[in-house]
Amino acid sequence: MAELVPADIAWMLMATALVLVMTPALALFYGGLVRSKNVLSTFMHSFFALGLVTVQWVVLGYSLAFAPTQGGIIGAFDYAFFQGVGLEPKGNIPHVLFAAFQMMFAIITPALISGAFAERIKFSAYVLFSLLWTTCVYDPLAHWVWSPGGWLAKRGALDFAGGTVVHVAAGISALVIAVMVGRRSGYPHRKAPPHNLTMTLLGAGLLWFGWFGFNAGSALGANSIAALALVNTHIAAALGGVAWASVEWIRYGKPSALGVASGLVAGLVAITPAAGFVGPVDSLWIGMLAGVLCYAGVLLKHRLGYDDALDAFGVHGIGGAAGAILTGVFASTAWNPHGGDGLLHGGTSLFWEQILATAATGCYAIVVTFAIVKFVDSVIGFRPLEYIEQEGLDYALHGEEAYGDALDGQRLPSEIAELEGQQELVRSAVTPPALGTGAQRSTG
Repeated sequence: MAELVPADIAWMLMATALVLVMTPALALFYGGLVRSKNVLSTFMHSFFALGLVTVQWVVLGYSLAFAPTQGGIIGAFDYAFFQGVGLEPKGNIPHVLFAAFQMMFAIITPALISGAFAERIKFSAYVLFSLLWTTCVYDPLAHWVWSPGGWLAKRGALDFAGGTVVHVAAGISALVIAVMVGRRSGYPHRKAPPHNLTMTLLGAGLLWFGWFGFNAGSALGANSIAALALVNTHIAAALGGVAWASVEWIRYGKPSALGVASGLVAGLVAITPAAGFVGPVDSLWIGMLAGVLCYAGVLLKHRLGYDDALDAFGVHGIGGAAGAILTGVFASTAWNPHGGDGLLHGGTSLFWEQILATAATGCYAIVVTFAIVKFVDSVIGFRPLEYIEQEGLDYALHGEEAYGDALDGQRLPSEIAELEGQQELVRSAVTPPALGTGAQRSTG
């Protein structure tokens, strides 16, 4: 019979707090990459998710993800409003602590998607999209993979801490919404450089720190698997940063700070599904491959013409899929007897199960995300008016500016004239363009 273990409780309290830190860290990471006129709106995508998804998780989300299964597809309503979620053991920790730990994963996932449509979405649309996406995409996928009755879990697919549930789902959904919503005004001809790379680097460092809770906490106890996951997480992040910067160095003759930050996040993403199933040397390979593959994934947007503003698909979609499949290559029961053996250890069946889990997650996310975007656009529209995008979303949507009016005096007369011309053009328009081709109906 399960019983509470104080050491496990203490570690899981800390791990839950570490994963919570990742969402403000993501706000810093994304916020530094946008222009100064949109930094608060970008921060709001992460900070509002802290409240919105918490409420959704307590009311319904946790039950859909972890209550007794309905055909391996979705959980029942047994845990709605956290009924039956108390101090009784769930493994070696209180049930309510397990639910809180899983809540932090649900919070950050829709925030990850926001990087794809940064600088061009109404806040009301973001709120409705995030609520529907968490309920209709994240919760069922979490049930498929992490609930004992989920159909992918029963087939033996491995996802230690969210490679498919979090990163593949978020990354693929980011690509769908980026294509459907359309490019930022002026993209790609008008440059939109990061306004504060030091903020982004700080965010990357805090993500690295929080990821120890994300991955090592998924061992659900203070045990040897948690130690293994922590070491693997650090190694993969380190190699991801080195690999990305090395590719830049070879290609351009200069390694960039942004490249190091992006690469270490790519390494963290890719090791997530494998962290508790592989050895440290395997993590070297996973991190290195993630840095190279995600760098190549980011280049796709320039070749194919879509505007994934902050590379949510390039890093999380590509990195998550690579990590999930590489789990089927490197996993070994010598490191974790509760896992499986990958291709390098004679386990061909696990390799194919990992491919199936990745494909099923991606296909489901594509279909449901497409439907949600269509619905939200039909109800309230996704994009603000063109002149609002030109002026910046911070003041128009939130009535605030990140840096006061310190930058107003730096506008050139030609920029002011262009902005005023855009305002007149949009105000005189009779019918707003369709989704993906321009601005939408109201400020939101």
